[in-house]
Amino acid sequence: MEKRALVRRYGRLYSEELGINLNGGRSGEVFKWFLASVLFGAPIREKNAKKTFRIFMKNRVDSPDAMLKTGRNGLVRLLDNGGYTRYDFKTADKLLEMSKNLKEKYESDLDILYSKSLTEEEIEQNLMGLSEGIGKITVEIFLREMYGTWKVSPKHTPPAVKTAKRLNIRLGKKFDKRLDVALIRYAHETRKKVRKKE
Repeated sequence: MEKRALVRRYGRLYSEELGINLNGGRSGEVFKWFLASVLFGAPIREKNAKKTFRIFMKNRVDSPDAMLKTGRNGLVRLLDNGGYTRYDFKTADKLLEMSKNLKEKYESDLDILYSKSLTEEEIEQNLMGLSEGIGKITVEIFLREMYGTWKVSPKHTPPAVKTAKRLNIRLGKKFDKRLDVALIRYAHETRKKVRKKE
C-alpha cells in the first residue's frame, strides 16, 4: 500500500478517536491522553482500553483529583466494567499513585512535569517515576501523540518499522506520528485477518 493511502485510511490518531484535543495544549487534555496511554500500555485488548477510557470520561474521572476522590474501590469498579478484571486492583493502584505524585510534585499538571524536565530522557524518567508500573511502552504511546504539542522527538516504534519494511515504505528522518499510527493500525488489522483465516 502507498504511504499517502495508508495514512489516509489508518492515520487517525488514538487521541482524536477518543475525543482528546492535544492541539490546544490544555493540561486537562494532556492528562486525559496520559490516562489513555496508561490504559493502552496494559497487556489487554485495545477495544477494552478504549471502552475503559470512555467509562472514565462518562463518570468524570478525568483528573488527578477525580481519581483520588473516586478511590481504589471506585476505580476497580470502573476498570471491571471496561474489561480489566485481571488487572483491576493493580491498575487502580497505579492510577492512584500516579495521581498522588502528579498532584504533590507537579501541581496536578503534566505540563509542569514537562517544563521541569531538562532533557527528553528526563521527561521519560519523570513520567515513569509517577508510578510503579508505568514503563517505556506507556511513555512511547504517550509521547508519540504529544509530538507537536511538546518539543519531543519520538522514534518510530518497532512494530511500525517492521510494517514499513514489509510494505516497502521509507520512513523519513523526521518523525511522522500519523504514519506511525497508520502502520500500527495496519499491522493490527492484518493480524486479525490472518487469525480469522486460521
